[in-house]
Formats: sequence, C-alpha cells, structure tokens
Amino acid sequence: MRADLEVADIFRSAGPAYRAAHAGHLSLTQLKVMSAIETCRTAALGGHVEACEDCGHWRVAYNSCRNRHCPKCQGAAARTWLAEREADLLPVGYFHVVFTLPAEVADIAFQNKALLYDVLFKAAAQTMLTIAADPRHLGARIGITAVLHTWGSAMTHHPHVHMIVPGGGIAPDASRWISSRPAFLLPVRVLGALFRQLFLARLNALHDAGKLAFFGSLTDLTKRRAFQRHLAPARKKRWVVYAKPPFAGPEAVLAYLSRYTHRVAISNRRLIAFDENGVTLRYKDYRRDGPERQRAMTLTADEFIRRFLLHVLPRGFHRIRHYGLLASAARHDNLALARRLLAVTPETQVPEPEAEPGTCAPCPCCGGRMIVIENFPRWSQPRAPPKPTPPIRERIA
Repeated sequence: MRADLEVADIFRSAGPAYRAAHAGHLSLTQLKVMSAIETCRTAALGGHVEACEDCGHWRVAYNSCRNRHCPKCQGAAARTWLAEREADLLPVGYFHVVFTLPAEVADIAFQNKALLYDVLFKAAAQTMLTIAADPRHLGARIGITAVLHTWGSAMTHHPHVHMIVPGGGIAPDASRWISSRPAFLLPVRVLGALFRQLFLARLNALHDAGKLAFFGSLTDLTKRRAFQRHLAPARKKRWVVYAKPPFAGPEAVLAYLSRYTHRVAISNRRLIAFDENGVTLRYKDYRRDGPERQRAMTLTADEFIRRFLLHVLPRGFHRIRHYGLLASAARHDNLALARRLLAVTPETQVPEPEAEPGTCAPCPCCGGRMIVIENFPRWSQPRAPPKPTPPIRERIA
C-alpha cells in the first residue's frame, strides 16, 4: 500500500531545483540515487499488467528501481536477505552491540566515507574478536553480523555500527562451546578503550600515507600537527560502546534484523507533511524519556534533501558484513561445528515450491490467481487503460 507521502514525492517536486542550485557539488552516485527514487514504480521504468483468471480484475504494476537507498525497495531486499540468514541462527542468546564514532572523527569520516567507514567496521570487529578471545573475558571465537548506519533520528551524520553477536563461541581448541553469562557478553569499557586505540592507529596510518582528503573547515588537517590537535579531545574521551540485553530467542533476532539491515536514512512512514513550510517528519529526541521522546520537526525541502544525501554510500561499499565464525569463507563449517558442540540437530529445510512463471500476488477482489498478461517497456503505458473485463477463463472459452 502506498504511503500518503513519500520521499519520492519530495524529490520529484524539489529535486530539479536542488540539482540546479548544487550543480557541480553532487556526486554521480548521489544524482543516480535521486533519479532512482524519483522514477521508482513509475512508467519511467516500465512494468506489466496483471489480471485475475477468475473475476477479470486487472492492475498495472510498475517496476522498482532496486536502489539500496530507496525507501520503497528495501522491504523485499530485507525479506530475501533474512530468509538466507535464518539458517545461520544458533539456539543461544544473542546480544546487540553498538560502536559509535565521536564527533571529531565523524567529521573526518564524512569527507572520507569509503576509507573510514571501512576502518569503523574493521576496528569494531577486531575489538570484539580480540576481547572475546581473551581468557579473562570469554576465551572463545565468536561470530558477528555488523550493519553500518550513518544517521541519527534527525537524519544528521552519525556513523555507527550495529552488531548482532551470539552469546558465546567456540573454544580455541574447538572442543566445546563456551557460553557467555545470561545477561552479559563483554565489558563495554574495555571494548571502548580498545576500539579507540585500534581506530586511531588506523586513522593515523592513513594520514601518514597521505590517503585522507580534507575540505572546507578541515583543510588545515592535511598538516600533521593540526591533525593531531584535532584528534586530541578524541584521545582523552571515552568512546561509546553500547550493549543491549540479549534478545528473547532467535525469532526476536530476525525481527530486529528485519528492521535494521536494510533501513535507509528515513522511511516514508515518518513523513507527516510536505507543503509551503517545508517537510515535516517524526524523529526521536534521545535526551528525553517517555512520550516526550517522540517529536516532530520541519525542514526546508532543500535541507531535507541535503540530509538525505549525506547518507548515500560510496559505490560498491558493503554495509552488511560478517566476521569471526560467520565470515563467509568458513561460515558453513563453523556453524556445523557449533551445532555439534551445542548438541543441536539442524532442522531439515523443506524447500518451498517455486511459483509458476508469470504468477503474482492474489487478486485483491476475489483472492483468485493473478497472471501477467502484458509487459511494457520504459516510458510506456499498457496498450489499453485498466478497465473491468470478463474473466480470462470465459474469454479463453
């Protein structure tokens, strides 16, 4: 069902003026994202006509853009990804851990997205794997699924990594499964200290190698002394690592993943209005508690688009990654070993019957079988406008 207001509506209305005003300052990737969202599920991408075999009802379905930043296209992508991940779940508690960059580093990351988002992933994963392997803590090899988010609730730049971690791991000699305590995985202060050390070490190495770019107010950071002065507050402050209580079973893990893995900077359902005053949207003010946390703000259309485009990822950048036991190269063998150590028999997966070619969602009128009766190319419309017709079976007869 289409939302009353969509990001696409704002882009179609205000996008042309925004592109003209910022010509030469938008990347090709950002321009492609805007175009994809504007044309998603419109005649610009072509589509097909579906008809019910029983009652004759028919409807036009336009093609999706499938861009990973499009709010309308992430639901199907998330469902497909979750179906693949369901087989990876173990019958143990799962923890949610979040690694966040301080403001001083986030500013540099914004101008060096591909490099520093990658460092964020690697430093956070190395931190978890190192502390978990330490016999003073868990003493085991763990698995991690990590998801990058670059936004806060108000669509400002706020890079952080969400991790889903099983509550335990495989002993170094692979002889047993070592479980974490029921409500405690690893000490967050220890994680934060090592995360700060690992991230800053990698960041300094990139600066020494001349691989970082600086623009605007950060231009002076090309000089080593200015760069070190900028990072001085970050070295002294505590880097936040947040660990939530464990999930209540594998089903809750999947429910969480469905909300987080393919999320974009703002969903259509958070939009309230778009008028001469600007774009009004819902957001959470985490400085408040209870009902006061849910707030609304109004941004100009230009500011809304600017904030949305802050979170366009570099081309080819992977925002979902797996580490440790869940690293793709050895995931299958590691999970099989974990199940043996946990004395769990994997459930036999009964493959679902494949849908017949050309079939679609059931008829909204009678629940009958809908089939594709016409395909039409980009920038085209069906040969005839949708209108009531006799059932297909009667016409065939």
